[in-house]
Amino acid sequence: MEVEGSYFSGILLWICSAVSISGVLLALKIAPWKLIADKEHLNVFLGACVFLLVMWMIRAPVHEGIEFHLLFLTTLTLMFGWSLAVLGGTLVLLSLSIAGISSWAGLLVNITSVVLIPVTFSQIALVLIRHWFPKHFFIYIYLNAFLSGGMAVLISSFLSSLLLSLTGLATFAMMWDTYLTYFPLMFFPEAVLNGWFMTLLVSYKPHWVISFRDEDYLHGK
Repeated sequence: MEVEGSYFSGILLWICSAVSISGVLLALKIAPWKLIADKEHLNVFLGACVFLLVMWMIRAPVHEGIEFHLLFLTTLTLMFGWSLAVLGGTLVLLSLSIAGISSWAGLLVNITSVVLIPVTFSQIALVLIRHWFPKHFFIYIYLNAFLSGGMAVLISSFLSSLLLSLTGLATFAMMWDTYLTYFPLMFFPEAVLNGWFMTLLVSYKPHWVISFRDEDYLHGK
């Protein structure tokens, strides 16, 4: 969920700005630029960003100062890794701000809550699931794509709501009465979207997915 940045000021705005700028700079530094130096992968990355842009244009206001839209960032993370997913999400938010759909005032805050947090969660989940569970196709789809995708949107939405409550615009009690009780309904569409796309990608275009190898997840299973 995206928040209206004009409500943020002082230390809260500085913290979000520092986190977002640091995250984007780190992503720029460690990004696997050789991956998208390949024309096919570059086209896939840009196509994914355009798809993300269209998805994020479809949004609904759920409370004053906050709007909900699906993320799709778990798929981007699984396809390109943490750094390119962060840069792709940031590029989309920047494009939406230029188009006047998202607010410039909220850009750095939203990079933190809408991009950095869900992408980082998806990457950590990928590492932990690889460590704790056997490498199997269905585990990859249901845990890394479906479950992680649904959890990522919930974590991002809760963080956006927490940030909004810290501005004093709304209390958690007010948000609970208006939309927080519907958060579980946000899980399923995000989970299905990521699970469905990743199933198609690893089935037909596995070389587009940096986190998936047939040798690890299919051969001998």
